[in-house]
Amino acid sequence: MLRWVLFALFFGICASAGKQKGKQAAKSKSPDLSRGWGHSIKWVKTYSDGLDEMVQSQKPLMVIHHKEDCPHSKALKKAFVGNKSIMKMAREDFIMLNLVEESGDKHLAPDGYYVPRILFVDPTLMVRTDIQGKYRDHLYTYEPADIEILASNMRKAKVLMHLEL
Repeated sequence: MLRWVLFALFFGICASAGKQKGKQAAKSKSPDLSRGWGHSIKWVKTYSDGLDEMVQSQKPLMVIHHKEDCPHSKALKKAFVGNKSIMKMAREDFIMLNLVEESGDKHLAPDGYYVPRILFVDPTLMVRTDIQGKYRDHLYTYEPADIEILASNMRKAKVLMHLEL
């Protein structure tokens, strides 16, 4: 009888320790906010977090809408990460957010809900609809061949922000 009591007690202690270890592992493993868009960049988790940090830092917010399984999003992601000047600006001059789900703010879809779509928001909370890519039917989309246009638009977002604040 004593053996069974000791066995049950030992089993209970082991099960409890396993649960605690699992909880600690779940807490320590935070989601990868970069989603492959650049691990060296500090990414914010939500649009709301991005707006808060943008106002506090006075840096523009760059919002990248994409889908994990979209071939156009994957191709743009590869070109984005492969461009050193874009990566440098993203690290140093912007608050960065990439979304696989819509934010709920209709201002971030001025010409529709499509991916990939990149918009800039300045610290006055104004979505910069004047900073566009080259396509008339999807004003805020970029393809890998348009990576220099994106870099130019990032520079424009920085300059406009400083001129208008």
